[in-house]
Amino acid sequence: MGKLPPINNTTKNPSLIFCIVMDLIGCASYIIPGAGELTDVIWAPISAYIFYRSFGGWKGAFGGLFNFVEEIFPGTDFIPTFTIVWLWNYFTKKVAVPVRG
Repeated sequence: MGKLPPINNTTKNPSLIFCIVMDLIGCASYIIPGAGELTDVIWAPISAYIFYRSFGGWKGAFGGLFNFVEEIFPGTDFIPTFTIVWLWNYFTKKVAVPVRG
């Protein structure tokens, strides 16, 4: 079996497109009436794991847990967890300021 890539330790951010696609997959369970909750039971742990591997660090661990709960509870699939954390990372990224000597 292939080796998994190293966990992302907040030095990189997954792409915005990737995050939007992951959120759309999470919402896709609403497409088939009645099947949504069954697919959520399968998708919730997969999504949480992908979230953890994508973001890494404490954001990945906490976000993965939140993502799992959001996917498993009925009626909460509309929350775009991946995209929210991507935006959070993007707008709170610290920019190194050059020091003049």
